[in-house]
Amino acid sequence: MSPEVTEYIGSLKEDWQSRLCTDLRELVFSVIPEAQERMQYKKPHYLSNGKYAAVISTSKDAVSFTIFNAAAVVFPEGFEGPPERKTIKLRKGQEWSKELLMTLLSQASSTLE
Repeated sequence: MSPEVTEYIGSLKEDWQSRLCTDLRELVFSVIPEAQERMQYKKPHYLSNGKYAAVISTSKDAVSFTIFNAAAVVFPEGFEGPPERKTIKLRKGQEWSKELLMTLLSQASSTLE
């Protein structure tokens, strides 16, 4: 795990965003244990075999989770973006499924070679 990402998450002003980013970070590593984690464009990026797998980003009222290499994966309603990457915006108090995100990330990252 990157100390820069740990610092980024720790510096977030909203506690709920810090907790959610930590949960998403752990989710990525549970699906892609060998993921390379780095700060790029002021956001945590996760790579598998040198290719983008996921990104976590924050805005004033949301935490966004983007899954790359998504064209061959069927995403449920609530995800936005072009076929090659899909993003879900999670807001304070919003329910989300860890299992669903793990499944989608697993499917998308399984072909990153």
